[in-house]
Amino acid sequence: MITKRLKNVKLETGRRLNQGRTMTTTACYTIDLADQLITGIYPEEQAPNFNGTTIDIKGRLALPPFKEMHNHLDKTYMTVGWRAALPVGSFPERLAAEASELPLLAPSTERRASAMIESLMKRGINHIRSHVNIDPYIGLENLEGVQKALQKYDKYITYEIVAFPQHGLLREGVPQLMREALRSGATMVGGLDPGGIDKAVERSLDEIMSLATLFDADVDIHLHDRGHLGTYTYSKWLDVVADNHYQGRTAISHGFSLGDVSLTEQDELIARLKEQEVAIMSTIPFGQSHQIPPIDRLRQAGVNVHLGCDGFYDSWSSYVSSDLLEKLTTFCELTGKITEDQLADSLSLITDRPLLTKGELTWPLVGDKADFIFIDAAASAEVIARKPVDRLIMFNGHLLH
Repeated sequence: MITKRLKNVKLETGRRLNQGRTMTTTACYTIDLADQLITGIYPEEQAPNFNGTTIDIKGRLALPPFKEMHNHLDKTYMTVGWRAALPVGSFPERLAAEASELPLLAPSTERRASAMIESLMKRGINHIRSHVNIDPYIGLENLEGVQKALQKYDKYITYEIVAFPQHGLLREGVPQLMREALRSGATMVGGLDPGGIDKAVERSLDEIMSLATLFDADVDIHLHDRGHLGTYTYSKWLDVVADNHYQGRTAISHGFSLGDVSLTEQDELIARLKEQEVAIMSTIPFGQSHQIPPIDRLRQAGVNVHLGCDGFYDSWSSYVSSDLLEKLTTFCELTGKITEDQLADSLSLITDRPLLTKGELTWPLVGDKADFIFIDAAASAEVIARKPVDRLIMFNGHLLH
């Protein structure tokens, strides 16, 4: 039974050439909802009679919600007042600066994470993959706070929690803490620079996979190491994935080193990433285009690539942005995407699928969840180029206010 109707919803229907310029075609539709799902999609003039609750979307463009695939809910300073990040000279110094404040921040994790979740939701994000510190300084305290925060919003969002050994996986006691975290609600296994931090690539990767197979958990590894140390780690991880038949269940976050080597070496690793179904997560670091892996080449080869905001306003960065659309726009600017096709085709980096595939509508479809972002725009290409902030959000058939 239909419980709610949306009228005057603009959907993308295709693309056409107009005097050499690609244009997006759109039309207005009526969308019926029931039990948090889409039950009908009709051209505006063909919708059947309905006397129940009807919401006029007023011709706004509908987009799917965004997926935040790399975040650190436990690190933010939100709600504790302004403090700029400390100046440091190296990655280990940054870790030391974070370690000094972890015990002070841990008691406020639930409150801080909640503020961050609300900020993400207001911008259209309905799925969050959050890495959460598991370390000797705070044990599982941040995990407990993040879990409580996420559970408050599970009417609207889905989430994954990565047990993240921010200060090293091979430190004494950390593997045991990781096991406790995975027994206590963490859903994925994380890792950090098996070479640069753990100083033992093979042993670190083997420990990660041991935890993953023990708990039947997926994996997402931070890999900042540059050059051949980084690509060596890529290669060894691909060996581990193949040996353990873990295709389709792992990801590498950041992975800068893939852009440091020759195109021939890139091609070899990209082919293996595709074969082992290893995804790449990028946060498009602001002002650091040299730290972006070759995303276009990865996508062209069929490797899954997703974006995330990373942490924001924390000991690692003074900037605040929970807008995944901003990350996508920055990526398009850095890589010179200016045409309708180029902009629109990048949208799937922050959603679960494209709006159109070979000119055919692939979102929304009957049976999809009733999750939408409604924006006053001509097409998704304009949204990406202009980053409109006025967004009407609906998750599970409920409008956010």
